[in-house]
Amino acid sequence: MRLARTEPTDQEPDIRARPPLVREFLLVAGLFLAYKLGRQAANGHVEEAFRNAGSVWDLERALHLPGEGAVQGLLLHSQPLIHAANTYYAAVHFPATALFLVWLYWRRPAHYVRSRRVLAALTAAALGLHLLFPLAPPRMLPAAGLVDTGQVYGPTVYGQTPATDTMANQFAAMPSLHVGWAVMVAVGLIAATRSRWRWLWLLHPAITLFVVVGTANHYWLDAIVVVALLAVALAAFRLPLSARTVPARLPGGSVPASPPGPLPAGATAVRFVAQATPEGTPEPTPALTQSGVGR
Repeated sequence: MRLARTEPTDQEPDIRARPPLVREFLLVAGLFLAYKLGRQAANGHVEEAFRNAGSVWDLERALHLPGEGAVQGLLLHSQPLIHAANTYYAAVHFPATALFLVWLYWRRPAHYVRSRRVLAALTAAALGLHLLFPLAPPRMLPAAGLVDTGQVYGPTVYGQTPATDTMANQFAAMPSLHVGWAVMVAVGLIAATRSRWRWLWLLHPAITLFVVVGTANHYWLDAIVVVALLAVALAAFRLPLSARTVPARLPGGSVPASPPGPLPAGATAVRFVAQATPEGTPEPTPALTQSGVGR
């Protein structure tokens, strides 16, 4: 008989595992602000970013990875598809991750705490790489021969002059947090839900990967590196056992009881004694046992 399952139940969330709302809001907002300021601090380094881009491009060819242009070629067949891809890149990344955290906070608090820690660790590691390894995206690399679909077809979140862009660091392609956050959203929702359709959440990172490569904002290696970093973060922050293992319901809706502990002095326990029925089937009947001191 299976006494435990690793899938969460649909019962009401355990509010004891839910952190204070104001504290969490300030914490997440502070982490986001620190990340944005860190990206701005990592801006510049134009020559190094283009030198690294050439190295990444050559490494991908040496590894026989498919060219980014093959994916972009699929988009260039349809202007509405290009526009939709640019919109997905610009408008889905942050809102999807924010909604993911909000839902976990209210419905799966234990999963929320773990996901927030994983996302914070992943983002910190990505910021470190942005500082140590500035990288121009493939849309800027002449050797790639790719189209900057955001600038040509719109919409775009980047300025036309990357070196002086005050809104974003365009030389922070390695690793791709678009892909990393999308994979975490899918993994988190699959772990926190039990619907048979939950595996469809994998479409989000799959579409994100297609978009970031097809719009020439990231290399394949940007996605490979961020998935490796995410795997390390997931291994470092394991889900609490209480959230992973839930007592299974027996037929009829009952839950297996845990073995009883020692009785206090003077307490009366009820134990069941098997007696034979006329049909020969043992039938449990209650018998009282008095527990006392010195017996």
